[in-house]
Amino acid sequence: MEDDDPDHCAMTTFDFFVAGELPAPVVSTEEATRIAAEHFGLDATAEPLGSQQDANFLLRSPHGAALGVLKIANPAFSLAEIEAQDAAARHVAEAESGIRTAHNAGPSGRAAIARVELDGREPLFARILAYLDGGSLSGDHYVAPQRWAALGTLTGRASRALARFEAPGVDRVLQWDLQHADRAIDLLLPFVNDPARRTRIAESAQRAWNAVRDIAAALPVQVIHCDITDDNVVCTPDGDREPDGIIDFGDLTRSWAVGELAVAVSSVLRHAGGEPAAALPLIAAFHRERPLSAVEAQALWPLVVLRAATLVVSGNQQAAIDADNDYATEALEFEWQIFERSTDVPAEVMTALITRHLGLAGDCDRPTAETPLLPAEITAAAVRLDLGTESDLLDGGRWLDPGVEDDLARAVLRAGARAAATHFGLPRLTRSVALHSESPATVPTGVDVWLPAPTSLRAPVSAFVRAVGETEIVLAADTGTLHLRGEALSAAVEVGHAVSAGAEIAVAAGRIWVQALIGDSAAVPAFVRPEYAPGWLALVVDPSGLLGLEDAAPAEIEAAPALAARRGATLAAVQEQYYREPPRIERGWREFLLDTDGRSHLDMVNNVAAIGHGHPRLADAVARQWRRLNTNSRFNYGAVVEFSERLAATLPDPLDTVFLVNSGSEAVDLALRLAFAATGRSDVVAVAEAYHGWTYATDAISTSVADNPNALSTRPDWVHTVPSPNSFRGEHRGDDAWRYAPEAVSIIEGLVAQGHPPAALICEPFYGNAGGIALPDGYLDAVYRAVRAAGGVAIADEVQVGYGRLGTWFWGFQGQGVVPDIVTVAKAMGNGQPLGAVITTRDIAAAYRTQGYFFSSAGGSPVSSVVGLTVLDVIEQEGLQRNAAVVGDHLKARLAELADRHPLIGAVHGSGLYMGVELVRDRTTLEPAVAETAGICERLRELGVIVQPTGDHQNVLKMKPPMCLSQASADFFADMLDRVLTTGW
Repeated sequence: MEDDDPDHCAMTTFDFFVAGELPAPVVSTEEATRIAAEHFGLDATAEPLGSQQDANFLLRSPHGAALGVLKIANPAFSLAEIEAQDAAARHVAEAESGIRTAHNAGPSGRAAIARVELDGREPLFARILAYLDGGSLSGDHYVAPQRWAALGTLTGRASRALARFEAPGVDRVLQWDLQHADRAIDLLLPFVNDPARRTRIAESAQRAWNAVRDIAAALPVQVIHCDITDDNVVCTPDGDREPDGIIDFGDLTRSWAVGELAVAVSSVLRHAGGEPAAALPLIAAFHRERPLSAVEAQALWPLVVLRAATLVVSGNQQAAIDADNDYATEALEFEWQIFERSTDVPAEVMTALITRHLGLAGDCDRPTAETPLLPAEITAAAVRLDLGTESDLLDGGRWLDPGVEDDLARAVLRAGARAAATHFGLPRLTRSVALHSESPATVPTGVDVWLPAPTSLRAPVSAFVRAVGETEIVLAADTGTLHLRGEALSAAVEVGHAVSAGAEIAVAAGRIWVQALIGDSAAVPAFVRPEYAPGWLALVVDPSGLLGLEDAAPAEIEAAPALAARRGATLAAVQEQYYREPPRIERGWREFLLDTDGRSHLDMVNNVAAIGHGHPRLADAVARQWRRLNTNSRFNYGAVVEFSERLAATLPDPLDTVFLVNSGSEAVDLALRLAFAATGRSDVVAVAEAYHGWTYATDAISTSVADNPNALSTRPDWVHTVPSPNSFRGEHRGDDAWRYAPEAVSIIEGLVAQGHPPAALICEPFYGNAGGIALPDGYLDAVYRAVRAAGGVAIADEVQVGYGRLGTWFWGFQGQGVVPDIVTVAKAMGNGQPLGAVITTRDIAAAYRTQGYFFSSAGGSPVSSVVGLTVLDVIEQEGLQRNAAVVGDHLKARLAELADRHPLIGAVHGSGLYMGVELVRDRTTLEPAVAETAGICERLRELGVIVQPTGDHQNVLKMKPPMCLSQASADFFADMLDRVLTTGW
C-alpha cells in the first residue's frame, strides 16, 4: 500500500443505509491508461468494462494481449474490504482445485493496491486483477441445462470454500445482502416510476420476506461472494464451455449461505428459456457440493424473489443517480424480466418443487373423510377411466377428439357403471390436443366424476361454506378446502353456513370436478405442466378418499431417467440412444411421438415410420393377420405372393424378382452375395462417406467415419472406394461437381487394368448419409456404364431414400434416369415392422443357386407381407408421395429463408421429405459446426422437436420425418429452429 495515513487505513466498512447511494467512480480511458503506467508500470491501452458500482478496464499490451483487468473500487469501500476481496479470491482458488478466480495479479515490486488521486477528486483504490479468458454467460441467450448445472457446481464449491474463510472487512451492510432485502426494497422502491410495477414489487417482496422472516434464525450464516451470476463467471475456453472461473468479489460479505444460491438462480431467469424450472439443474448441482438443509430449501425461492425485487429497485436507483452508466440503464428490462419470472409460479409451488427435487420433502397431513361425498351404492359400482399415455382406451388418436372423455364416460355408464372417475395426478393424453405446444398442462390436480342421474353429495367433513355459485361450491375445513364444479350442480347450502359431516351440500348429475386443497393453499389450476406438477400436487390431495372411491391409481410409470439407467445396465453400450436425458416415449401418432408426461414431440427423423406412427389401418391389418396365421415363407399363402407382385410392379423392367428379408443390412448383404454369385468375383466399389449396414459384408463397404471411426483404416482389400460426390464440401463443388463421375470411372477402369474387375458398384441414388445431397447429374449413368463394361452389376441402395420419400420419384435412381441391376430397400416398406427386400432380375436371382438356397425365417412372413401391402396401399391412397413433394418444397423454402438470416446454415440439401441442414462456422472454409449441431438438437428436443445429426462430421440436421408430415408441422419445425438459432442452444 502506498499510503501510510493511519486514518485512511482505519477499519471502517461500508453501510449502504448510511450512504444511501453508490454512484460508480468516473474514470476515463486515458486516466485508466495513466494509472496502469504510473502505479503498475504497465504499457497498456485500456478498454472500459461494465460495472454498476466500480470502474473496470481491460488492459491490453501494444500487441493486443490481455494483461489483466484494472479495477478501480468505489470510494465508499475501505481498504480492509478490498483486501478481503483479494484474500477471498486467493482462498477459493487454493481451497477448490480447478476453480479460476480473478485474484490480485499486480506486478511484483509494486503495491498490490494503489491509492490513486485524480484531479483533486476523492482518492481511489486501484489494483490489477487476473484476466480470465473463456467469456461469461452474460446476455439473454439460452443456456443449456448442463451449463446451468456447472454454474451450480461452481457456486456450491465456492460456498464450501468460503465457509472456512475469515478476514477483516467482510462484515458490511450491502443492498445486495438478502438479510437486508426488506430495508433495501423499502428504501429504493420510490425510484421505480411505474405505479403498477411498484405495487407488484411491494406485494411480492412482502410475501417473500414474511416467508423468510419466520425461519431466518435457522439459516446458516457465512462469508459469501454474493454475486456469482452469469455476468461474474468465466467459462472454459474450449470444449463444453462450462463455467469454471469467478470474477468480481466486490460484493463479498457475511450473510445467509443459501443467499449465494439464490443470487445464482436469479441469473437463470434473464435468459431465453429461463423459466423457474430451468433453475432446477443449478439447484441440484449446488446441493451435491454443499448440501442444503430443509430450512434452506424452504427459504430459497422467497430469497430468489427478494433478489429479483432488489435488482429492479437498485437498478432504477442507479439509473436515476448515474444516468451515463450504460451498464446500469441497459440492464433495467432484464432485471424486470427476472422479477416477473421469479413470480410467475407461486413461491410455495416452487418450494415444494425444489424440496421434492432434492429429496428433502417431508410428509404432511392428508384430509380424510368422515362421510364419503358420494353414496356407497354409487362408489361400489364406479369405474376408473385411464386417460394416460399407456391407456388402451385412446388408440387410434382418439385423444385428439375434444369430447372423447365424455364419450368414454358415457360408454362406461351405459355398460352399467353407477359412476365413472378419472385418476388423480396421472398425465392425461387428452390434454395433449395442442400437438404443436411446447409443454401443455397435462397433469390433473383433481378428479373428474360422471354421474348418470341426479345424486346427493354430502359433506365429507364438518366445514364452512366459503362460496356457492351456479357451477361451483367451496367448502373450507380445518384440514383443507374442497372445490366442486359442474354444469348440473344444484347447491343445498348457502355461503357463510357451517355444515356437519354427512349433511347434503348439493345434488349433481353429469360431469363434476372435485379438487381437495391442503390447508388454505392458494388457488391451484385444474391442470398443470409436468415440469411443475410435483410442486402443485404438494398443495392438493387425491380426493378419491373423500369421494368414497377406492384408491385405484394405476401403477406408477417409471420415470425416464430410471428407465434409461435400467437400459444401460442390460443393453450393450454401443446400442446408443438419442439425447443426454431422453424422454420416455410410449406412444406415437402420425408425425408425433408422445412421452409419459403427455407431451408431444414432432418426429423429424423417423424415416422408418413412413406412413406415420400408430396408423389405425396398419394396426388393424396386423392384428387381423396375427389372429389368422404367421409362419415362414416356405408355406404357400396369398399375402407373400401378392406383396411380391405389388413390390415388383413399382420397378421398371427387368427388375421383376423379389427376395424378402428382415432389414436393410440383410438386404444389402444379400445384394452383395447375389453380385458375387452372378459375376464370380468379390471386389466391390463403394462410395466414400456412405453407410450400408452392420453385418460383416455391409460394414466392410460402409465408409462413413461417423458410424465407424475406423471405417477407412479397417476396410478389407476387396473394397475399393471412389470419392464422395459431395457437391457442397467435396473436392469439386457447385458447377465443378460433374468431375466426380469421370474420376469414379477412371478408378473402376484402373481396377480392371490391375486385374481386379469389380463384381459390383453400390451407391445410394441420393446421398443420404451425408445429409440428403443430390448426386451430380449423370453421375449414376456414367458409373453404371463403367461397372457394367467391366462385367459387374449396379446396386442401388434405396433403404433410406426409396418408397416415395423424395417426392418427385418413388425410387431414388429414377432421378438419375438409370435402371440398376439390383435394388435394396427396407425401413419405409415395413413402417417399423422388420421388413426388407432385394429386387433384381430373374437371371441374377437364379445365380444364387451356386451359393446354395436362400431362406429367411421372418422375411416375407404372412404378417410382414400384410404390413408391406398395407404400407403400399396407404402411400398410394393417402397421396403420401405427393405430400412429400408439396410439404417438402414448403419446408425447404422456409429453411432457405432461415439460411438468409442465420450464417450458421451453410446449405439446405435434399428433396421431398429427405433433407439436411448443414451447419458451418464459416461459409468460406465450411468448418463443420459439430458442437453447435449437437447443442441445437438438444435444444430442439426441449422445444418439442426430435431431430438428430448426420454426416461424417455430424454437422448436418437430418430430416426424414413420416411422409404424412403436415405443413403446420413443417412450419413448427422451422419456427423452432429459427428460435434456437436466434436465442442459442
